[in-house]
Amino acid sequence: MRTPSSFWAEVVLPAIRARIAKILYSKGYSQIKIAKELGVTQAMVSKYLSKYSLPEALKPIGDEIDTIALTIAEMIEKNAKKEDIIKVLERKFFDFLLDEKFCRLYEKYSKVKGIICREILPGISKKEILDELARALDILLNDDKFPGLIPEIRSNFAYAMPNPKDVDDVAAIPGRITLVKERPYAMPPEFGVSRHTARLLIKISRYNPSIRAVLNVRFGEDVERALEKSNLKVYYLPRKNRGEEETEDEIAEAFREESWDVVVDLGGYGVEPCVYIFGRDPLEVVGKLKKIEQNL
Repeated sequence: MRTPSSFWAEVVLPAIRARIAKILYSKGYSQIKIAKELGVTQAMVSKYLSKYSLPEALKPIGDEIDTIALTIAEMIEKNAKKEDIIKVLERKFFDFLLDEKFCRLYEKYSKVKGIICREILPGISKKEILDELARALDILLNDDKFPGLIPEIRSNFAYAMPNPKDVDDVAAIPGRITLVKERPYAMPPEFGVSRHTARLLIKISRYNPSIRAVLNVRFGEDVERALEKSNLKVYYLPRKNRGEEETEDEIAEAFREESWDVVVDLGGYGVEPCVYIFGRDPLEVVGKLKKIEQNL
């Protein structure tokens, strides 16, 4: 019987491993070291590098696979614990169960109605939300390029429980992420500490419940060029004077018909432009940020 977990293990995970192998190889890792990190044979790594290409069936989630691979490769480079990497991958699977594209692909694979994906999704605790946001935050705080992307209004990083109803269902950074002696600094994440990003995720969840994480960074000509090269799906709000809640409503409305990786608010008179990076979870958001940084 073909279950969602078998689709993940037999089809999606090999694609993620292959992409990770190519990223690590491009950074100077040997095939032997890559095999050890991925828990596969050197022969399999050689196959990933020379023969593997993304199956046509996975093309609809190709960008998501690329983002996951970038995130895991980053964790490997930072010598993250194997246990933490495994937790991240398993959480990615649960996040995919909320993703309509993944469910449609599973339906084609199994000939079983894809709605079963959401029906088997386990409950998620607030501790798990805080732990995952803290892991992603740690990557940000150790990212050499991130300080140059913190806006004057400072950055916040938020992650919502599934189907959030109020600000207490959304974890974020108390006091936002700021710069101290030119290095990013942040308090540990907590629930109920950010009204703007919380309201934004709550409003978006009405149209796309799989979007549960957001990070804001600065905008500028260099960021605009990087967005054009990053292969991310970007939506621009027109330049206009608007309040926070009106901005939230317009961003959420953009998700009514389509899903976006990035929304750029061009601001208004005396209002700083802002870039919002969205994802299913904080590590996916960090992966998208890495794509932008690679093109700066």
